[in-house]
Amino acid sequence: MPDQEFLFALDLSGGAPFDRMLAELTRCVLGHVGYQSSAIDALAGQLGAALRECSAAGGHRCEVRFAAGAGALEIVVAAEGRPDWRTTWPLPAS
Repeated sequence: MPDQEFLFALDLSGGAPFDRMLAELTRCVLGHVGYQSSAIDALAGQLGAALRECSAAGGHRCEVRFAAGAGALEIVVAAEGRPDWRTTWPLPAS
């Protein structure tokens, strides 16, 4: 991916099951960035686990952020009353 910065965020509420939508969205965003399938699978799995943990903890609102900049992609899951989950991966070479 060229040296480009972006921020993509979702605010989820109501405790609805968003697993399928978020898995597809994650795969689209990561594919656009240029990650290989194995990295996409790993990141999507980590994100899914973080969202299930948020839901199990009674989180009714959850924010998911994908931010690219300075050669890295950071994914954050934030919910009130619990520590943020985050992971940072180097951006793929173009």
